Amino acid sequence: MSSTLESKEHQALRAAVAALGQKYGREYLARTAREGGHPDELWADAARLGYLGVSIPEEYGGGGGGITELSLVLEELGAAGCPLLMMVVSPAICGTVIARFGTDAQKRTWLPGLADGTRTMAFGITEPEAGSNSHRITTTARRDGDEWVLTGRKVFISGVDIADATLIVGRTEDAKTGSLKPCLFIVPRDAPGFGRSVIDMELQAAEKQFELTLDEVRLPADALVGDEDAGLLQLFAGLNPERIMTAAFAIGMGRYALAKAVDYARTRQVWKQPIGAHQAIAHPLAAAHIDLELARLMMRKAAQLYDAGDDMGAGEAANMAKYAAGEACVKAVDQSVHTLGGNGLTREYGLASLITASRVARIAPVSREMILNFVSHQSLGLPKSY
Repeated sequence: MSSTLESKEHQALRAAVAALGQKYGREYLARTAREGGHPDELWADAARLGYLGVSIPEEYGGGGGGITELSLVLEELGAAGCPLLMMVVSPAICGTVIARFGTDAQKRTWLPGLADGTRTMAFGITEPEAGSNSHRITTTARRDGDEWVLTGRKVFISGVDIADATLIVGRTEDAKTGSLKPCLFIVPRDAPGFGRSVIDMELQAAEKQFELTLDEVRLPADALVGDEDAGLLQLFAGLNPERIMTAAFAIGMGRYALAKAVDYARTRQVWKQPIGAHQAIAHPLAAAHIDLELARLMMRKAAQLYDAGDDMGAGEAANMAKYAAGEACVKAVDQSVHTLGGNGLTREYGLASLITASRVARIAPVSREMILNFVSHQSLGLPKSY
């Protein structure tokens, strides 16, 4: 990216993270997933070098940066073939929410560990019957003396097995109106009544997906993060970084696939010149590169708006960035596989598994159709269909 858009510090961070990514690469992550393990070595190295905590406030052991820097880290790891999905969840969502809205005690308890990688936190919002409609969340929290009691179910929650706790989105009753509003609770992994079961996924990844059950889970009063009345403000403080980081994940994956295809097209020779000389090969790769760069620009805009405190502006840009990055990633992966032909389906080249993986950014954490709904009525002012 041009130096007019990125500072020398950001360029240096990119180069340093890229070097770390090259040390591990795609085969490390694929092998870890095949063996049922977790990328602990890469996570520890990224933490030791300060990359995991780059967006955590300095007073809690972090780098004092923002989502701009954290998304840059994830993008470069992805471009090297070894993105860390839990970066989206632990420092980006949970770390940001706690840093912005947590009590002093919650910040002291969690932020240093999230920054140095010794602690991780999962995030639970999606439910079997709610899907993209967060207003239909049925996980409820009621007061019982000095405690909160949580009951409900969650689905497609990443990394719960390795997380020390899960930040659960529940709903509490508003004392004034009687209506339910979203609130966030820190639920320790070993809390009585907090159950989990693995979802059998076709997607091969080191980070497992879980269905969660909360059966009368009792939590102390200080498990509540932030103000009970803040509701959606606190929720979207975590969801906007999630969308930005998902865009970074997708852009990195697209860059990785495209680089593999370009290298192949430069060297693969069937007739008199390398296949990359043929426009039928070259032009689709060039178009994929353009789409990735455009998505990258929107991601940067979203991150800067968020870091500047413009939650409304960041919401629109983050959704657009996530949409654009998901589309660009799928197209880049598809074209890369086709460029390699039969080799694109071999384990040696490591692209075929990305056909499934690239779809994630189109589906999660919010579908592209829901983003189009958001843009149509929030940005364009069209009436809602639901």
